[in-house]
Amino acid sequence: MAKQETVVRTDIPIVVDATNHIAGRLASNVAKLLTQGNRVSVVNCEKIMLSGTRANHIKEARDFLKINSVIHPKHGPVHYRRPDTIMAKMIRGMLPYGKKPSGKESHQRLRTYIGSPKEIKSLTKIQFEKAIIKKTASNYTSIGELCRIIGWTE
Repeated sequence: MAKQETVVRTDIPIVVDATNHIAGRLASNVAKLLTQGNRVSVVNCEKIMLSGTRANHIKEARDFLKINSVIHPKHGPVHYRRPDTIMAKMIRGMLPYGKKPSGKESHQRLRTYIGSPKEIKSLTKIQFEKAIIKKTASNYTSIGELCRIIGWTE
């Protein structure tokens, strides 16, 4: 018989300050926290950085916006333009969302925010040292900057 681990769940979320984090590394760390049963809130999603050339990110985003259904655009993929929803979808991709019920439950414990809301400002925020950018910020593109180019209006 397998030994079951007990996961301590609390109503107080783990608050992650996403400023100057690389998007993929941040998403994988947050997904790991969610699968362990924690409630996670990610703040400052507009300040998350994407590595790679700026022109390439803009081209990929514009190419993705062109994809839709021939029959009705409502049936095609949803094109998110807000930084918090883009990050939530990126984290969802790292969870077993469509394969297991635990993936859907994990995703429901996730909250992403633009900026930092009042009720979360008083909580202590953590950062992942391995996910923080190593070079200057000018070598990266922020998700907020990319979203403004593809149609996000604050």
